[in-house]
Amino acid sequence: MIHACVFAACMTSLVSSAPAQVPEVQLVSSVSSDTYLIDGFGNSTAEAMLPSSPGMSVDVSSISVASKPAMIAAAAPVTTTSEVCLERIPAANIVQSADGTPNAPSSYAPLTAHCKLQLFLRRAYSPYTFASAAFEAGIAQMSAEWPQYGGGMQGWGKRYGATLADTESRRFIQTYLLSTLLHQDPRYFPSTKTSLVGRAWYAATRVLVTRGDNGRSQFNTSEMLGAFSTSALQNVYYPRHYRTLDDTISRFTGALSSDATSAILREFTPDLKRLFNKHCPRKFKAFENRLPIPEEDKF
Repeated sequence: MIHACVFAACMTSLVSSAPAQVPEVQLVSSVSSDTYLIDGFGNSTAEAMLPSSPGMSVDVSSISVASKPAMIAAAAPVTTTSEVCLERIPAANIVQSADGTPNAPSSYAPLTAHCKLQLFLRRAYSPYTFASAAFEAGIAQMSAEWPQYGGGMQGWGKRYGATLADTESRRFIQTYLLSTLLHQDPRYFPSTKTSLVGRAWYAATRVLVTRGDNGRSQFNTSEMLGAFSTSALQNVYYPRHYRTLDDTISRFTGALSSDATSAILREFTPDLKRLFNKHCPRKFKAFENRLPIPEEDKF
């Protein structure tokens, strides 16, 4: 027993004194370009790799950065979604939670009030807004809707003004005003499901469920109040015959149905674009590239 203790003490002494016997070593050749640490300001530091043993030294000045490592890129400051006011949701923000909904506050950057205003203005002055209102006014005139407006270009102009007022007031109240006051996100978050029925159901239910500025799913109060407020506001400029309570409720339910259909179209638009690009003629693509439309709206 005594001999064993003496042997153990000798071995411990030899191991503890070993670093002092190691000669000065240059570690430049053993340090690769992807071995770095990140300091509190997001900068890479090689000094943090200096050994604590007094008998070893590292020539830090000869270490060169060959390429920016992935861990530095991940730690570097990233411009958030709210700073650039993106309407399209980045793929990094679509994270599936346990219940199958994109509900990940840690990877979610909410829109600021300024960005929500910019989003409203972008949609309000979009050429598609005016083109859609003109198309709907033409359909209303051909179907003899709002006969009090009359016919001809004068009747079409009144229908066009009413349709455009519907769209713009709805977007202001819902996209900017209510979403800012209620701290909700007015954008559409694509589904992470894979089945066709599951994605369609998810999109249709976005009139009831939305994402709050805290990153969590919640009841879409902005949608409900926005649709109802706009339907009530239409009684100010619609013909007197269409200002009844039944007409207001009918417009409210129609607005919800229209938004559900729009959400389904948004969900499957990327798939339709991929299918179109796969079979699209080159001449049509060349013609589309010359059109003055945003790149994200092109097929």
